[in-house]
Amino acid sequence: MEKVVQIAATNALSFALSYVAVLALMSVILAVRVILGRYAAKVALGDGENRMLARRIRAHGNFSEYAPFLGLLLIGLALLGAGEGLVHAVGLTGLTGRVLHAVGLSRTSGPSWPRQAGMVLTFTALTIGAVSLLVLAWK
Repeated sequence: MEKVVQIAATNALSFALSYVAVLALMSVILAVRVILGRYAAKVALGDGENRMLARRIRAHGNFSEYAPFLGLLLIGLALLGAGEGLVHAVGLTGLTGRVLHAVGLSRTSGPSWPRQAGMVLTFTALTIGAVSLLVLAWK
Protein backbone atom coordinates (compact mmCIF):
# COMPACT_ATOMS: atom_id res chain seq x y z
CA MET A 1 0.00 0.00 0.00
CA GLU A 2 2.88 2.33 0.76
CA LYS A 3 4.16 1.88 -2.82
CA VAL A 4 0.74 2.87 -4.23
CA VAL A 5 0.70 6.00 -2.08
CA GLN A 6 4.20 6.90 -3.29
CA ILE A 7 3.15 6.41 -6.90
CA ALA A 8 0.04 8.52 -6.44
CA ALA A 9 2.23 11.32 -5.12
CA THR A 10 4.18 11.51 -8.40
CA ASN A 11 3.14 12.51 -11.88
CA ALA A 12 4.83 9.53 -13.55
CA LEU A 13 1.65 7.45 -13.60
CA SER A 14 -0.41 10.37 -14.93
CA PHE A 15 2.13 10.92 -17.69
CA ALA A 16 2.27 7.19 -18.51
CA LEU A 17 -1.51 6.97 -18.73
CA SER A 18 -1.60 10.12 -20.87
CA TYR A 19 0.71 8.45 -23.40
CA VAL A 20 -1.51 5.35 -23.32
CA ALA A 21 -4.57 7.53 -23.98
CA VAL A 22 -2.87 9.24 -26.95
CA LEU A 23 -1.86 5.84 -28.34
CA ALA A 24 -5.48 4.67 -27.99
CA LEU A 25 -6.73 7.75 -29.84
CA MET A 26 -4.18 7.15 -32.57
CA SER A 27 -5.45 3.59 -32.91
CA VAL A 28 -8.98 4.90 -33.39
CA ILE A 29 -7.79 7.35 -36.05
CA LEU A 30 -5.97 4.61 -37.95
CA ALA A 31 -9.00 2.29 -37.68
CA VAL A 32 -11.34 5.00 -38.99
CA ARG A 33 -8.98 5.54 -41.93
CA VAL A 34 -9.33 1.83 -42.74
CA ILE A 35 -13.12 2.01 -42.49
CA LEU A 36 -13.27 5.08 -44.75
CA GLY A 37 -10.89 3.39 -47.20
CA ARG A 38 -13.09 0.29 -47.27
CA TYR A 39 -16.15 2.43 -47.90
CA ALA A 40 -14.45 4.39 -50.70
CA ALA A 41 -13.12 1.20 -52.35
CA LYS A 42 -16.37 -0.70 -51.72
CA VAL A 43 -14.44 -3.52 -50.02
CA ALA A 44 -16.06 -5.30 -47.07
CA LEU A 45 -13.23 -7.69 -46.17
CA GLY A 46 -9.53 -7.69 -46.91
CA ASP A 47 -8.02 -5.05 -49.16
CA GLY A 48 -9.69 -5.95 -52.48
CA GLU A 49 -6.23 -5.56 -54.06
CA ASN A 50 -6.58 -1.81 -53.48
CA ARG A 51 -3.11 -0.41 -52.73
CA MET A 52 -4.36 2.55 -50.69
CA LEU A 53 -6.52 0.30 -48.55
CA ALA A 54 -3.72 -2.24 -48.12
CA ARG A 55 -1.41 0.52 -46.82
CA ARG A 56 -4.05 1.76 -44.39
CA ILE A 57 -4.70 -1.76 -43.12
CA ARG A 58 -0.97 -2.35 -42.58
CA ALA A 59 -0.51 1.05 -40.90
CA HIS A 60 -3.24 0.14 -38.40
CA GLY A 61 -2.02 -3.44 -38.07
CA ASN A 62 1.60 -2.48 -37.48
CA PHE A 63 0.55 0.12 -34.94
CA SER A 64 -1.54 -2.50 -33.15
CA GLU A 65 1.44 -4.84 -32.99
CA TYR A 66 3.68 -2.41 -31.10
CA ALA A 67 1.53 0.18 -29.26
CA PRO A 68 0.16 -2.24 -26.61
CA PHE A 69 3.68 -3.13 -25.50
CA LEU A 70 4.57 0.55 -25.23
CA GLY A 71 1.50 1.12 -23.08
CA LEU A 72 2.26 -1.82 -20.81
CA LEU A 73 5.87 -0.75 -20.39
CA LEU A 74 4.87 2.82 -19.54
CA ILE A 75 2.36 1.74 -16.92
CA GLY A 76 4.78 -0.82 -15.50
CA LEU A 77 7.55 1.75 -15.25
CA ALA A 78 5.31 4.19 -13.41
CA LEU A 79 3.99 1.53 -11.06
CA LEU A 80 7.52 0.44 -10.17
CA GLY A 81 8.55 3.99 -9.36
CA ALA A 82 10.35 5.13 -12.51
CA GLY A 83 11.02 8.83 -12.66
CA GLU A 84 9.04 11.15 -14.85
CA GLY A 85 12.06 11.63 -17.11
CA LEU A 86 12.23 7.94 -17.96
CA VAL A 87 8.47 7.77 -18.58
CA HIS A 88 8.73 10.76 -20.92
CA ALA A 89 11.80 9.33 -22.68
CA VAL A 90 10.05 6.03 -23.41
CA GLY A 91 6.66 7.66 -24.08
CA LEU A 92 7.81 10.43 -26.41
CA THR A 93 10.24 8.20 -28.27
CA GLY A 94 7.64 5.47 -28.75
CA LEU A 95 4.82 7.83 -29.69
CA THR A 96 7.01 9.70 -32.17
CA GLY A 97 8.10 6.38 -33.65
CA ARG A 98 4.53 5.19 -34.07
CA VAL A 99 3.43 8.47 -35.68
CA LEU A 100 6.36 8.52 -38.11
CA HIS A 101 5.85 4.89 -39.09
CA ALA A 102 2.11 5.37 -39.66
CA VAL A 103 2.72 8.47 -41.79
CA GLY A 104 5.43 6.74 -43.81
CA LEU A 105 3.40 3.61 -44.41
CA SER A 106 0.30 5.60 -45.29
CA ARG A 107 2.19 7.44 -48.03
CA THR A 108 4.00 4.57 -49.72
CA SER A 109 4.33 0.81 -49.49
CA GLY A 110 8.04 1.06 -50.24
CA PRO A 111 10.88 2.15 -47.99
CA SER A 112 10.74 5.71 -46.67
CA TRP A 113 12.62 7.68 -44.06
CA PRO A 114 9.52 8.10 -41.82
CA ARG A 115 8.96 4.33 -41.75
CA GLN A 116 12.60 3.60 -41.02
CA ALA A 117 12.96 6.32 -38.40
CA GLY A 118 9.66 5.23 -36.89
CA MET A 119 10.85 1.67 -36.41
CA VAL A 120 14.21 2.77 -34.99
CA LEU A 121 12.44 5.02 -32.47
CA THR A 122 9.88 2.34 -31.63
CA PHE A 123 12.54 -0.31 -31.05
CA THR A 124 14.59 2.16 -29.02
CA ALA A 125 11.60 2.95 -26.78
CA LEU A 126 10.70 -0.73 -26.38
CA THR A 127 14.28 -1.70 -25.56
CA ILE A 128 14.87 1.11 -23.06
CA GLY A 129 11.46 0.52 -21.51
CA ALA A 130 11.91 -3.25 -21.23
CA VAL A 131 15.45 -3.09 -19.80
CA SER A 132 14.44 -0.36 -17.35
CA LEU A 133 11.39 -2.36 -16.29
CA LEU A 134 13.53 -5.42 -15.64
CA VAL A 135 15.99 -3.36 -13.59
CA LEU A 136 13.21 -1.79 -11.52
CA ALA A 137 11.41 -5.11 -11.07
CA TRP A 138 14.48 -6.84 -9.69
CA LYS A 139 16.22 -4.14 -7.68
